[in-house]
Amino acid sequence: MATWDDVRRLALALPETTERPSYDGLPAWRVRDKAFVWERPLRRADREALGDAAPDGPILGVQVADLGVKEALLADDPAVHFTTPHFDGHPSVLVRLDRISESELAELVLDAWYARAPKRLAAAHRAATA
Repeated sequence: MATWDDVRRLALALPETTERPSYDGLPAWRVRDKAFVWERPLRRADREALGDAAPDGPILGVQVADLGVKEALLADDPAVHFTTPHFDGHPSVLVRLDRISESELAELVLDAWYARAPKRLAAAHRAATA
């Protein structure tokens, strides 16, 4: 089970990442001021849309590369990844933090960072870690 401390540690280990509250005061991690992962509790409209399927527990919002990646994640493990109508047409998924392994979380955070990082910064990081 992953925790917010894991998210913080993984995100802040990436180049030029900062932690700054989102507009609603919850933690968000950004690369050059572009959010790539953030705390995203369900709102009333989300709970109404999801009905009995609305999860309890901590929820992480994650930017993904494109809608194809989003659909693949949703199909791959719906017990972990889900979405709400609020995110229709947007390349991001919601993650049940208490159901994702730390290794899966690490991969998801890194991929989210690559999706939002400037191309030169992402290329430099790939070269340095290859």
